[in-house]
Amino acid sequence: MQEYRIWECLVCGWVYDESKGAPEDGIPPGTRWEDVPSDWQCPECGVGKDDFEMIEVRAATAVEQPATEPSNQPHTAENTGPLNEPVDYQRAPIVVIGTGLAGYHFARELRKLDQRTPLILISADDGNSYSKPQLSTAFHKQRTPEQLISQNARHMAETLNAQVLTFTRATAIDTASRTLTLETGLQSQRLPYGKLVMALGSEPIEVAVGGNAAGCTFRINDLQDFQRFYTAASGAKSVLVIGGGLIGCEYANDLIQSGFEVHVVEPQPHALGNLLPPTASALVESALRDAGVRFHFGTTVESLDYCGAGITAALKNGTSIQVDRIISAIGVRPRTQLARESDIPCNRGILTDRHLATGVEHVYALGDCAEVDGHNLCYVAPLLAGARALAHTLAGTPTPVYYDNMPVHIKTTLCPVIASPPPANAVGQWHYERVDTEGVAARFTDSNGLLLGFALVGEACQQAASFSEQAPPMMQN
Repeated sequence: MQEYRIWECLVCGWVYDESKGAPEDGIPPGTRWEDVPSDWQCPECGVGKDDFEMIEVRAATAVEQPATEPSNQPHTAENTGPLNEPVDYQRAPIVVIGTGLAGYHFARELRKLDQRTPLILISADDGNSYSKPQLSTAFHKQRTPEQLISQNARHMAETLNAQVLTFTRATAIDTASRTLTLETGLQSQRLPYGKLVMALGSEPIEVAVGGNAAGCTFRINDLQDFQRFYTAASGAKSVLVIGGGLIGCEYANDLIQSGFEVHVVEPQPHALGNLLPPTASALVESALRDAGVRFHFGTTVESLDYCGAGITAALKNGTSIQVDRIISAIGVRPRTQLARESDIPCNRGILTDRHLATGVEHVYALGDCAEVDGHNLCYVAPLLAGARALAHTLAGTPTPVYYDNMPVHIKTTLCPVIASPPPANAVGQWHYERVDTEGVAARFTDSNGLLLGFALVGEACQQAASFSEQAPPMMQN
């Protein structure tokens, strides 16, 4: 019986299924991974084959044939089954709060090293596994919320030989007795843990606005948020995106290519102002404007009011915009409330050392919620590095996390961006190596010419490997 392998991008979570191939890239169904061209790139984020990992081997049924057309149906783990070694329930469990990319990726990495320790994952929602980066490309790719799910909670539990407790919230941590208080509906219970991993993620930043429609904005931070907006967008023709940073530009890029009229309001004078120098930002803005996006820079939304079937947004500069739906994409902040209430030290995020250990014994933090040795990075690459290191540590081999240079891939497909911002408060200036209508390449260097950061836009993104090799790591070994 023929077997097909499934490979996952470690940066964005996009999945390559050998049985389906990637016909849109000229790779027919049935193409084995080793036969995919070496210079092929992930269609979601642009990384190469080296950044993919095999996550499943699936046996084809007797009647199954490679699809002749690309399929949007999610793959499942139904043929993977549980792991081989039995769980030793005499051991104290490792409990993970959160089933986002951080929680599930840590669990996968742990099970590669330790199949014996009981593993319990706490999910405030349905526990389905999906790629969060794909939320901001779903409309243009015509993918429904259901099609974004790669595995449901039951399959994740089977694959990981773990318990996944869905629609359950951790409301308190007793670090002295090593127990969690969990709430499911109106029921409450206490769960003991041996090691606790807080993979709480981040939450959208909210800015107060006036008006009788102030509560109508959509904040898309997870699949459930996307489901609500996806449903509400039915019949809508126009969208206002509040925020012109990474999240806002990705949604503007996605929605304008999906037929929506799109406005973006940003208080800074340029899009992606925290990541790119002005000349690089200008090329992104030009590409989005050419597609129809209308930018409103240097101003903010003061009020939102219902007007007929739509909403009128009054801007501080006096402009009035009428749209059907509003997305708030100002940014995110680490979820720290549970840690703070449990006297676990926090700054911007939950403070950890490079072993992801918090200031409380047996408690660890991972992903967007963690501030690791002074770094709070709400991106995928640091999260994956942390998950791998923590898995080794909790499997018995203490392993500090190491952040190499980790450029950010921004999914503005109309004008791709790869940026490695200089450290906060770095002293230096931007120098442009390429500036034309097709691409911008810029270096941020100090007075000695030392490269501290870079920005690549458009066709200049092809130079990403070269720039990354020259850029300094975020952490020293």
